[in-house]
Amino acid sequence: MELTILMPCLNEARTLPACIAKARAFIGRSGVQAEILVSDNGSTDGSQELARSLGARVVHAPERGYGAALLTGIQAASGRFVIMGDGDDSYDFSQLDAFVAELREGADLVMGNRFKGGIAPGAMPPLHRYLGNPVLSWLGRTFFRVDVGDFHCGLRGFSRDAILRLGLVSPGMEFATEMVAKAALAGYAIREAPTTLSPDGRNRPPHLRTWRDGWRHLLFMLLFTPRWLFLIPGTLLAGGGLIGMVALARGPQVLGPMGLDVHSMLYCSAALIIGAQLVHFALLVKWIAVVAGIVREPRWVTQARNHTSVEFGLVIGALVFLAGLAWTLALVSDWRSAGFSALDTQSTMRSVIPAATLMALGVQASASALLAGALQLAWKSSKNK
Repeated sequence: MELTILMPCLNEARTLPACIAKARAFIGRSGVQAEILVSDNGSTDGSQELARSLGARVVHAPERGYGAALLTGIQAASGRFVIMGDGDDSYDFSQLDAFVAELREGADLVMGNRFKGGIAPGAMPPLHRYLGNPVLSWLGRTFFRVDVGDFHCGLRGFSRDAILRLGLVSPGMEFATEMVAKAALAGYAIREAPTTLSPDGRNRPPHLRTWRDGWRHLLFMLLFTPRWLFLIPGTLLAGGGLIGMVALARGPQVLGPMGLDVHSMLYCSAALIIGAQLVHFALLVKWIAVVAGIVREPRWVTQARNHTSVEFGLVIGALVFLAGLAWTLALVSDWRSAGFSALDTQSTMRSVIPAATLMALGVQASASALLAGALQLAWKSSKNK
């Protein structure tokens, strides 16, 4: 069988007949060897029986959630290609020709683009149309370097085998983001097809929750690309802070009209500490995504895991901390020699700030090493199951 038209379903008895009728019209007109598959997520309005009576095949998705229903449907699909779309009659299942054509030409994933195909009045809330979707789509294009204009369109087609190889795991609405992100990172051929969006035919609120699901989509993007949120800003902050501290350790500096001294050095120290923490977060977030099965283990993570250890990180952190502590004790000794009298702030702080910074960086490194060790244990446990 060439094609499965997949519809996730949760109490869609009001709109399923129209969706199935449009899908059957497409199959009859195009001559594609296809099936209509409804993945039911626990409907209580008779959607299952209604779908069967209209000629669709129905499978039960035991885990609740949009992504869980789609995963169950994809696994149960008989078609070489799958085109999925919501069962609320917002998408036109009678016009799938462009999706099938792209799939036949070798595309692994074909994304619908509602902005190119046309959005009917009232079909998409203004907040989604003019802010949420454009911003998240722009972030998706930036993060994953994929030319997709409508990152969260619910109508999309794909090669069943190719999508299953991605190992998708998200049970909720973020499944849509995970699919595109993993396909992009895997180097899949991703294409677009214009599609329309009509007001849905439900007589109840949609399953989508604007702020909750928008945040989930954004969070998943950041989990896949922590370099944008943590690594690049952290590296810039740490590098700038270190350069500033080294320069100011030699004495006051003049930068244009500004005179920089120990007060600026303190902020350089803060930049270095914050930047180092962001870099640690970037590494740990990537490792968490690996352990959770969200992304495959990158080569650099494998190399780091094979050539470093928790003990190594703890030793490095301890040495950095002890260096700062020794420096601090030397300063206290100098203060004691002066009879604990008032010291010259300008000269003393040039040593106090770097010493305190080393102690903070040492604790950071040790804490990150311990957390990495806990993640390593979790990863090994998951691999052994």
